Amino acid sequence: MTSTLQPGPLGPGLPSRLRTWLGPSPFQQIVLFIGVLGIFALFGSNTVDSMQRMGLTPGFGFLFHQANFEIGETVLPYSAGDTYARALAAGLANTVKVAVVGCVLATFLGVALGIARLSGNLLLATFVHAYVELLRNTPLLLQLFLWSAIIHALPPPRGAYLFLESVYLSNRGVYVPSISLHGLSWAIWLPAILLTAYASLSLARRLLTGATFYMPKATMTVFGSLVVCTLALTSFGLAATIDLPAKGGFNIKGGLSLTPEFFALLIGLVVNASASISEIVRSGIQSVKSGQWEAARALGLKPAQIMRLVVLPQALRVITPLMISSFLDLTKNSSLAVAIGYPDIVSVANTTANTTGQALEAICFIAAVYLTLSLSVSALMNFYNSRIVLRGETRR
Repeated sequence: MTSTLQPGPLGPGLPSRLRTWLGPSPFQQIVLFIGVLGIFALFGSNTVDSMQRMGLTPGFGFLFHQANFEIGETVLPYSAGDTYARALAAGLANTVKVAVVGCVLATFLGVALGIARLSGNLLLATFVHAYVELLRNTPLLLQLFLWSAIIHALPPPRGAYLFLESVYLSNRGVYVPSISLHGLSWAIWLPAILLTAYASLSLARRLLTGATFYMPKATMTVFGSLVVCTLALTSFGLAATIDLPAKGGFNIKGGLSLTPEFFALLIGLVVNASASISEIVRSGIQSVKSGQWEAARALGLKPAQIMRLVVLPQALRVITPLMISSFLDLTKNSSLAVAIGYPDIVSVANTTANTTGQALEAICFIAAVYLTLSLSVSALMNFYNSRIVLRGETRR
């Protein structure tokens, strides 16, 4: 039986759509909305009047004034005498650095702990369980104070602890080997290496059937591509040298130096976030049906192969949405850096507010920065989640 289209309007008009959108009692809702806007306008007017009485000009014009304070540790070049905008940019770069490195390290550690929690080794599983319960039930600020105290209690550089003949631990920071690139601008070699890594990783995935990801083969493909890219860049004048730290006089020279404040903040954030991530990984692995394990065993796969090739790819669909919250928490928790002396965006903004008196603008800037970072992390992880989400069965 076929249906015929009847003449008449295609749907409700604009008034009906507005009534549906506003819901019941639209007049009361409009009045309430206008009242809330009036209250905010009153508060804003009082704030502006108070600032003018104190001789302050509302707005962000102070960003282009000269900042007469130093920042102990910066990624971007900064010195006293630069503008407040430059100082805030340096603080933002410090926040992004600790957030990015922390998310990467927390992911690796959390995945390892989540798998270890399900281990058949009772001692290992009990240790991970106690680790998770301890870290999830104590304040992060207290953990940061503890790590800061531990690092500052390390011996001076002359008696620094040496690991793997190239890593030094002292109360002045952690010194690790670094790679120095000379001859070409980073704007040339960094994009080339990143694009090569992405292309080789995509090729490694396409070499296999389905969505299976064989780590050794992919690792060899990526490593080989990076070597080829590095050799190609070297032929254009790129030179790479490895700089190892070594004791010299009263300090340690060479290598990459991680300040005690940065290292304490990084360790505190990573260890705390890894406890939550491990529980997410554990729940994701346990969500995979037992039939998948039995089928993989029937094929003769080893436990490590079952976990890597069968279980984890399916568990990612459960793990990824929850990982977004963990990454957002780690990014926002980095604001506690001000408590242990690391110059992040909150610390620099507080100094800016104290020297200029523009406290409201500084608070708005901090809120805008963390909102932007949170939305960026969420958008990136949601994009990744959309790539691995279960699409359902295809119609034949």
